Amino acid sequence: MSFTPRIEYQINAPVDLDQMIALYRASTLGERRPVGDRERMRRMRDASNLCVTAWDSDRLVGIARSMTDFAYAAYLSDLAVDLAYQRTGIGKALIDQTRGALEPDCMIILLAAPKAADYYPKVGFERHESAWILRPAAD
Repeated sequence: MSFTPRIEYQINAPVDLDQMIALYRASTLGERRPVGDRERMRRMRDASNLCVTAWDSDRLVGIARSMTDFAYAAYLSDLAVDLAYQRTGIGKALIDQTRGALEPDCMIILLAAPKAADYYPKVGFERHESAWILRPAAD
């Protein structure tokens, strides 16, 4: 972008499913999320108990979607910023807003997408070598 947008951040504001899917597609996250499965995307949206969004007027341009107990751990399952708005500080602000909604001793955990792995150390995350994933059973 050639200008700095005026962004408004909201916590747990209603998010239209079509806007959310459009945002995922407009970011690199859409490559790794089931954006073609509306019902699954709806369930993902609805099950999040902490969702920070970034808005340029009425346009959804960023989202940080988490599941948390607010006290010990928050799993930041999605961090997406529209490609046209990347490198303007929105991703860091979404993380900061997420941290602000948590108790001070609560940690944020995430699995970095390959394209974003270099981003997270720049915004304060530390690599953890003992994360484990149990993938769905194959049919």
